[in-house]
Amino acid sequence: MTTFTVRPASLRDAKAITDLFNASVCEAFQSAVPNAPVPVEALEKNQSHWREAIEYAEPQVHVALLGDKVVGFVGFDRSRDKGTPPTTGEIWHIYVASDYIGLGAGLSLWDAAREGLLEEGCTTVTVWVPIANDQALRFHELAGFKRENNSAKTVPIGTARVEEIRLKRSLT
Repeated sequence: MTTFTVRPASLRDAKAITDLFNASVCEAFQSAVPNAPVPVEALEKNQSHWREAIEYAEPQVHVALLGDKVVGFVGFDRSRDKGTPPTTGEIWHIYVASDYIGLGAGLSLWDAAREGLLEEGCTTVTVWVPIANDQALRFHELAGFKRENNSAKTVPIGTARVEEIRLKRSLT
């Protein structure tokens, strides 16, 4: 397994995070909604968005590096879902460049997010994943997440509709 360095993102990482986010969203959208053009709304998180997220730690953002190259990132914080207790964290984003999937970058990012959420006093964590994204579902299930079958929802992205499901696991 390749060894990745994970650290909190700095403002200088914002462009690499933006590029990685956009590439990953395009790949994920095309697998979830084949033959549909990627709506511009799906790519609304531009470099200024990520600079602000990094600066204000909302969400907390960590990057995975191979040498000095950003190959993945994770954004995590308290759950945004209504009615969840303050001890519930959420993986807001977790993306790895396609050339590095399966090499351990995602696991390294997940480990950093888990540690960060534990430090924040969280005891459980959730993540929303498109039902059609088999690769993301498999990754999270291997990391111990379980599907909450009654949580499925439809999210409009431009003119497309994407079905998502929430997965959950204990942090302890």
